[in-house]
Amino acid sequence: MVGDEGAGDEGVAAAPVFGGSAELGAAYEECEAEVRRFVPRLWTLIGTLLPMEVRPFVHAIAGWVVRTDRIADEGPPEERERRFARWAADTLAELRSGHSVDPVRRAFVDTVRGRNLDRALIEEHLAAIRADCAAPPVYESFGDLRRYLRGCSGATAELWAALVEPQGAEALRLVSVLAEACQVGDLFEDLPADLAAGRCYLPRADLRRFALAAGDLRDGAPRERLDAFIEVQLGHWRALLDEAAPVTGMVGAPYQPFVHALLLGAQLHYDEVALLRSKVLTDGIEPLSLGDGARRRRARPVPGAVPGHLAVIMDGNRRWAQARGLPASQGHHAGERAALRLVNAALRLGIRHLSVYAFSTENWDRPQGELAALFDALADGITRGARWLHGLGVQVRWCGRRDRIDPSLASSIALVESMTCHNDVLMLTVCVDYGGRDELTAAARALAAEAVAGSIRPEDIGPADLARHLYVPELPDVDLLVRTSGEQRISNFLPWQLAYAELYFDPAPWPEYDLTRLRDAVTAYTARERRYGGDGGRGAGGGVPAQADGEEPVRAG
Repeated sequence: MVGDEGAGDEGVAAAPVFGGSAELGAAYEECEAEVRRFVPRLWTLIGTLLPMEVRPFVHAIAGWVVRTDRIADEGPPEERERRFARWAADTLAELRSGHSVDPVRRAFVDTVRGRNLDRALIEEHLAAIRADCAAPPVYESFGDLRRYLRGCSGATAELWAALVEPQGAEALRLVSVLAEACQVGDLFEDLPADLAAGRCYLPRADLRRFALAAGDLRDGAPRERLDAFIEVQLGHWRALLDEAAPVTGMVGAPYQPFVHALLLGAQLHYDEVALLRSKVLTDGIEPLSLGDGARRRRARPVPGAVPGHLAVIMDGNRRWAQARGLPASQGHHAGERAALRLVNAALRLGIRHLSVYAFSTENWDRPQGELAALFDALADGITRGARWLHGLGVQVRWCGRRDRIDPSLASSIALVESMTCHNDVLMLTVCVDYGGRDELTAAARALAAEAVAGSIRPEDIGPADLARHLYVPELPDVDLLVRTSGEQRISNFLPWQLAYAELYFDPAPWPEYDLTRLRDAVTAYTARERRYGGDGGRGAGGGVPAQADGEEPVRAG
């Protein structure tokens, strides 16, 4: 286990076994270069979300894992097995002696010995890779696949987990589960190439359930059966993600952003496969994580017209946490991840305006400790997601009062507003300290002041005059309102813009909301006939979305 900085051999700042020589420093740099070249998303997360004092050691572990994987994967099969056997034997021998001639192994040995990490985990990892190297993968059940995932990714994840102040053995176990969930994403990412090479990691029992063979995944089979097979795999994957979710609060506070980002990355992988379903077998996926730079998302077709403006009441964070025996703060952090997933889902479905209810004027009645945790989660999510949102072309706007919020949160929102002000792919309106009655009262007060000043006559006041005094005057009417956690009311949210919105209530608590659920809501929306009080001539579904800012109705495709 890792203690406080400077706490001798047990601490993350302990002196290197090799004495801190220039040679050892170069070895750590070699490990970082290995990670940067072959796992750039992980390199970015390590470099931006982990404290400086622990980064070299995480790079050393990750660099050794990457090099081990490359040796097992590259070259002719007979040569791979020979090279891997030599690499594994040398690693174990050098861990015993404390001396290494290979730069990557030198930094790895220094990290393991200097931080007293569990060497049995290394032997478990090497055994799993050796078995995968020796024969094509054949896993009868998902339990069999999990044993491979545990040895391949979970065991080495426990190595770096020991460096991030884990809160007990359960934290180490859940870090392993998180690593397994992350590797399932890698399996789907590599699926087309693996199938082309005759390798299939997915459970044979699930294949037989749908009268499929591994070759059918590559050569084609009825789309319905392939989709159903992928849905079963998504169920396995979702169970891992749900099991791993509490781990984000089971490490030291300085390391929680890193673990949050790993979980979010796996969730985004999951959402992408859920959108593609059997197309992932041939198309692969284009993964998206908080570590990525600027990239635009292609919309995926949804039958009918998608809503131009989607509004979401994100309800159920506390109930989600309570059901799992977690503090409310963990529910709010899980809700933060769900909000970022929602942005990605909206982009993938072709939605142009998204408004989320993050904090209402009524929420001030909650306990001070919970308010502080909620504001921290909001500020962290906005700050960490700022570059990601900007790279996707998302424009962020604040809707609500600006005079009562914690200054650090207000500053975070204002900063991302400024950063993204020229973006136009998706308009994300974050409603913080927002109340619909407050907004309308403020607008009426401003109109009254204009009337007193003589700049407008009371008899000339129309809806457009009130609308120009709303917090975000250019915000278009809402086409679809989604509320989670089973409650069926609008709770003082955007009453002016909701005048003709379709309402959709989802029973899932907000942290469980994902792209599949949003797709279901959009599909239900497209099946409705929107009459606007008339004869229904505007047709089903999309109606006249997002026209307050002069746009035509937006459709996916």
